[in-house]
Amino acid sequence: MADTGMAGVEVQGTCEMGFEPVRKAFIANFSQLGEVGASVAIVRDGETVVDLWAGHSDAGRTKPWRRDTLANVWSTTKGMGALVCGMLVERGLMSYDDKVATYWPEFAAAGKGDITVGQMLSHQAGLCGPVVPTTSEEMCNHALMAERLAAQAPIWAPGSRSGYHALTVGILAGELVGRVSGKTIGTFFREEVAEPFGVDFFIGLPASEDARVAEMIPAKTSNMPDPSTLNVSQIAALGNPAPDPRVPNERFWRRAELSSANGQGSAFALARVYGALASGGKIDGKPLVQPETIRAMTTLQIEGPDEVLGMPARWGAGYILNVGGLYGPNDEAFGHSGWGGSFGMADPKTGLGIAYTMNQMGPDLAGDVRANAIIAAAYASL
Repeated sequence: MADTGMAGVEVQGTCEMGFEPVRKAFIANFSQLGEVGASVAIVRDGETVVDLWAGHSDAGRTKPWRRDTLANVWSTTKGMGALVCGMLVERGLMSYDDKVATYWPEFAAAGKGDITVGQMLSHQAGLCGPVVPTTSEEMCNHALMAERLAAQAPIWAPGSRSGYHALTVGILAGELVGRVSGKTIGTFFREEVAEPFGVDFFIGLPASEDARVAEMIPAKTSNMPDPSTLNVSQIAALGNPAPDPRVPNERFWRRAELSSANGQGSAFALARVYGALASGGKIDGKPLVQPETIRAMTTLQIEGPDEVLGMPARWGAGYILNVGGLYGPNDEAFGHSGWGGSFGMADPKTGLGIAYTMNQMGPDLAGDVRANAIIAAAYASL
């Protein structure tokens, strides 16, 4: 259904009684915070309680945002990559305690032989960025980047700290998944998650889906730090290649299978997955993962100041564990956020899976004001 709310924002979709604060916050994102096009979805105890979309999928505001509009969600993709790894652990094909080099022998070079799968997924490997100049096009060349990272020495002693592997964790996870499963990470996600569970999300987008993709719009301001203040890890992770908010509009980026940054999907797709992770692992009654797998994926791997993010972090095996109220009031919550404002999260204590996607990027890596408003409204609705 359509609802023309404040400031003439026409909101499409459904919102169950009791969750009106979410609709109100969603409208305010447009009327007060400059949103162009977006979708928000919430699944509670396996049932969809919010599925809303509004605005436009292009900067010129000529194409309406639709229920099946896909948006590049940047690092929100990491949660889907972590799910694939968890499914491989559940099937007994690997363990978080296994050494990465067990499956990828070349990775043992330059003192990396003892790095575990869990350490790699929780940003402890010291490979937060390449040390040779790298373009966005090269970052999308999986074989090239896997070879480079396998040969590279860690920037810090692996296991001694975390440092956000903004792009490279997608290469590392993708190579590991390929070695363990025999499938690329995008293929595995499509065949084992997207198609059987009706999850409209892609890690590696076919050209046939381009017409559904929203144009990503750069933020009006930047919160990126002054390059002269960056440490070596930050330069590698955040400056090589330099972040380009327009690169998701390019075909070379969309077709890559970079599970750290180039996932394309809807809020409803993400909420279906996180809703399952919040309530025992089932989608429409069909098991996606077992409860013990969810616990394993979200077991604390490391906490403390992050070398790259420069803020406190708590990492599971590829998931951000709630810190500083990022994902609401409950310590049990976890998820992943993306540069510019998107996020997906699960809260097992309340059974909530919440997701937000948009095309007008904000300046933050995490903690976007629009995302914060949606999360606050969701909890106010309980």
